[in-house]
Amino acid sequence: MKKVLLIAAVAVFGLSNVNAQEVSFGPKAGVNFATLTGDIEDADLKVGFHIGGAVEIMFNEKMGLQAELLYSLQGAKDSYSSTQTSGGVTYTDKEEAKLNLSYINIPVLFKYYVTNGFSVEAGPQVGILASAKSEYEYTESIEGGGFDETYSESGEEDIKDNISSVDFGLNFGLGYKLDNGLNFGARYNLGLSNVLDVDGTDDKWHNGVIQLSVGFMF
Repeated sequence: MKKVLLIAAVAVFGLSNVNAQEVSFGPKAGVNFATLTGDIEDADLKVGFHIGGAVEIMFNEKMGLQAELLYSLQGAKDSYSSTQTSGGVTYTDKEEAKLNLSYINIPVLFKYYVTNGFSVEAGPQVGILASAKSEYEYTESIEGGGFDETYSESGEEDIKDNISSVDFGLNFGLGYKLDNGLNFGARYNLGLSNVLDVDGTDDKWHNGVIQLSVGFMF
């Protein structure tokens, strides 16, 4: 948390010293479609969310910077299912595993308004790991031939010690802001750091997150 406050303070101090024509700020929130790329198999999109605030500092009518402080739930999931029938008996197995990674993200984006209200944006992001948990759900069922049985189990494990505490990435996105301050955004976060922090392995995992947001600027 001290690292987060320090980075946020440096960002605010730096942005407060630019020659700004207009400053606006407000809340934002939205949905994440997250996964992990690299040396990882069968990593599917996992739905999460992000929530926080943003400040936009315009240098002129076209160009500006936007800094944000967001809580973001990311990670990936893997689903498996199989069904087999033999002798009138159907065997079904279902399993879903999720890697839930929670970050405090601080993106700083350069914004350029192409037309009135419509903008493109790009810039770096630092993320501080808040929590990391692995969970699974397993169900096995047998039906037919006089059988009707279902077995299920689930579990959760804290794996924060195996995940890097800091994540660096780049954001690329589009935005649209109405005259009343209501705004919408679509962004992709390309993770540059290795998420995995396990001794004895050279595997590398990287965050990849699609974000759809709605916010309001005062």
